[in-house]
Amino acid sequence: MSEQGAVVVIGGTRSIGREIVRYFAGRGDLVVMTGRDAVAAREVAAGTPGRVSSAVLDLAKPKGIASALKGVGPVRAIILSAIERDQNTIADYDIDRALSLATLKLVGYTEVVHTLMGRLTPDASIVMFGGLAKERPYPGSLTVSTVNAGVLGLVRSLVVELKPVRVNSLHPGLVEDSPYWEERQAALDVARSKTPIGRLARMDDIVDACAFLVDNRAVNGVELFIDGGISCV
Repeated sequence: MSEQGAVVVIGGTRSIGREIVRYFAGRGDLVVMTGRDAVAAREVAAGTPGRVSSAVLDLAKPKGIASALKGVGPVRAIILSAIERDQNTIADYDIDRALSLATLKLVGYTEVVHTLMGRLTPDASIVMFGGLAKERPYPGSLTVSTVNAGVLGLVRSLVVELKPVRVNSLHPGLVEDSPYWEERQAALDVARSKTPIGRLARMDDIVDACAFLVDNRAVNGVELFIDGGISCV
């Protein structure tokens, strides 16, 4: 499996992205991971056992993506896990922050795929990270909810345009052991009390779901929610 092409992880220096890099490298895949910070990207690549290399790119500056990924390929999986936190409301709408997030997650994601599409293996898979805010908006999630909903439209369009390459989306809820949420225990407690399974997702749950979407050759055009069922209640 590892000889059929690289697994490209966009946003692999921190949190869930870093765990995804470790998982695929640990099972023998050739991994190319990216980050915005060159030092952090090199350190993660060097500190991860296995065949891992790094590239530096900023999804919010999509015109630089093609040059950053020059020479990468063939590619058997693209995992677009890079995200950005945004707090935006209609009353206090920050255009610059909204443009940054929309560019990162919609234009940036698309440009990565555009850049690598000619290097994808026939059985390649693409996984795009959205988020639960698409289904459960909250005060301040205006841009996040809108952009995550846009990920669905992007996935469905690419399913048609890239066939037979598979394209799916992954939508985590609150992830209790991510560095961001570990510092917000009150919010975790509230969410946990409302989650049908009585616990929140952890990073290994997200990694497991990502691997499933990469490997299962019959799964295509799917929105996979990893939230313990809270989106159902």
